[in-house]
Amino acid sequence: MAELRRALIVWGVLALAGLAVFGLSLAIGSVSLDAGQLWQALSGADDGTAGAIVRELRLPRAAAAFACGGLLALSGALMQVLLRNPLAEPYVLGVSGGASTGALLSMLLMLPQWIVHTSAAGGALVSMLLVATLARRDLLNPKVQGGHQEAGARLLLTGVILAAGWGALITLILAIAPESRLRGMLFWLTGDLGGTAAYGAALATLIAALLLAMPMARALNVMLLGETVAQSLGVRVGRVRLATFLISSISIAAAITTAGSIGFVGLVVPHMVRLAWGNDQRLLLPASVLLGGTLLMAADLIARTVVAPTQLPVGVITALLGVPTFLYLLLRRPR
Repeated sequence: MAELRRALIVWGVLALAGLAVFGLSLAIGSVSLDAGQLWQALSGADDGTAGAIVRELRLPRAAAAFACGGLLALSGALMQVLLRNPLAEPYVLGVSGGASTGALLSMLLMLPQWIVHTSAAGGALVSMLLVATLARRDLLNPKVQGGHQEAGARLLLTGVILAAGWGALITLILAIAPESRLRGMLFWLTGDLGGTAAYGAALATLIAALLLAMPMARALNVMLLGETVAQSLGVRVGRVRLATFLISSISIAAAITTAGSIGFVGLVVPHMVRLAWGNDQRLLLPASVLLGGTLLMAADLIARTVVAPTQLPVGVITALLGVPTFLYLLLRRPR
């Protein structure tokens, strides 16, 4: 009961922080709104400019930022357990490179925006299938040729090689792209929530991914002790590894398709939660989702207001916010 009470307190504090940042994201901008105007806009009582700004621009953008931040953080937390590597992050298996290649190719051909998003999803799926095919033995049977550590290393190496290949294609596309399209491509590569109008798919994916991951939390805790210990306690290691890979890959694919390639969140947020509240996956996974979503909403709010009307790449802001916070938590951690 004490652990549950502690988890509920942590989740409650993070949820309140998320709601506060969400409210600020809706109220602050080129047109600032007070609480009364914001309520009228959300309830539909205001059909004027303020209502349109909130319902059609700020609400979708804030909701997409929360969903993508939560997906990135959840994917990062799962990847760090899957690979047993504290430096693992959502993009380490090349899913981001596949999505970026598909999206940039569509942008190069001047295709409609919905095709850009579809191409990003298709590229992420292709990359995920390539990794799953090339490293299927390491996902399903990590005891083959050297045990869990070597299996994780081979899986990581497979992703790194694929990411390098996608990176070469991305560089080629940028090299031949007209200058008029380079700005949009670079914004997409660093994360862009400016044109986000639909967030339902990302939010639904976040809810589904968390619901699927939570029943595995106890098994993930045991797997941190080692494969032999996990198997002796009845954990089906191969099945858990495959499920973890699929959930994290689909999560990062949904985030990239919605908002482009946003770095840093998936690497740092799980560490921030781990340093602050421990490494119990039952607490860490939901806390990472809440903190990741809140962090990305705050970063997007800063990106669109700090030098308004110019908008900054949101990925730059996530790094500027996350680095000092992470270093502070790391340095104040008891030895």
